[in-house]
Amino acid sequence: MKKQIILRKNEEHRVLAGHQWVFSNEIKSINGTPEAGDVIELLRHDEKLLGVGFYNPHSLIAFRLLSRELETITFEFFERRITQALQLRKRLYPDEETFRLVHGEADYLPGLVIDKYNEYLSLQTLAVGMDRRTTLICDVLESIFHPKAIVERNESPLRSLEQLPQKKGVLRGTIGQTIISEYGVKFKAALMEGQKTGLFLDQRENRRAIQRYVKGAAVLDCFCNDGGFALYAALAGAGSVLAFDSSETAIANAKVNATINEVPEIQFETCDVFDKLPELDKTGRRFDVVILDPPSFSRNKKTVATALKGYREINAGALRLIGPGGILVTASCSHHITDQSFVETIEASARQTHRTLQLLEWRGAAPDHPTLPAMPETAYLKFGIFAVR
Repeated sequence: MKKQIILRKNEEHRVLAGHQWVFSNEIKSINGTPEAGDVIELLRHDEKLLGVGFYNPHSLIAFRLLSRELETITFEFFERRITQALQLRKRLYPDEETFRLVHGEADYLPGLVIDKYNEYLSLQTLAVGMDRRTTLICDVLESIFHPKAIVERNESPLRSLEQLPQKKGVLRGTIGQTIISEYGVKFKAALMEGQKTGLFLDQRENRRAIQRYVKGAAVLDCFCNDGGFALYAALAGAGSVLAFDSSETAIANAKVNATINEVPEIQFETCDVFDKLPELDKTGRRFDVVILDPPSFSRNKKTVATALKGYREINAGALRLIGPGGILVTASCSHHITDQSFVETIEASARQTHRTLQLLEWRGAAPDHPTLPAMPETAYLKFGIFAVR
């Protein structure tokens, strides 16, 4: 008997419009006895085919669409999709060897993330169907790229929603050191220690964007991680750069990156940014540019209110430290925080601190992290640059 999902009446509209998920409460019935990770057919209520995809009875997202055709998910399927993703990246970054190769649903490979760091590949499988096909995916990657190594960085809390364990390790080959170059700024790729899959590649264009504002400026980089914004600021001629992060490992990596780029004048410090901002305010110290790039404050809809409170607190703290005519650079990578709610929170921080703002730039993730208009879930990064009065 075929393994099939049959939707309730009128539940197909979102899928027909380009969305790739089916939620468990949209299902009318199931034919056969599919198991978690199986490829099954998706049918409308009148049993017309909508496509094939991964099934997971244990997740709120019960089905992830792979193809709108009745096709077998084989080596050739993954080879075709990954090659298409590579062709797009080569068009975006023709001279680069480091980029996000596959961005999940936005590259029509739901639940799969692959980053390329020179001759190394780092992957995440965020859906049980993809996780079960890790070996097949690695076979495809080896055939296309012949990498020195493939690692998995499956430490995302999203895996728990699919009842998958968190883990990391080397899947193929042998790990060695590699230095990537991003618009001339060099980073040691911490493939097994860095956050996400090694680096925050999604901020690539935004790091470059801040350079026009920092020449001769006193810059404060909060949540600096491996030093990305701090390095770009120093290399663009900032007068001084102070960078904070709560992670000792991140600060150690940032210092290595500063040495590689020959900018030893950056001052790095391990501290809690929420505590440090008011401390700096009490000393009367002021900055021309303050950069806020915090980790996600909201993992689900239930935590949105708490997250917005956190964003308001740190943006108010930053605004108190910015001198007249200064620049606030502020970001949110929380998917559940909308553009509108984030802007409103920044504006509330300005009112709280008796400052006024001019929005100069509003940006998202780099183009190798595409989004699908039909899937708002694929958009997550919000990045604003404001003039402060």
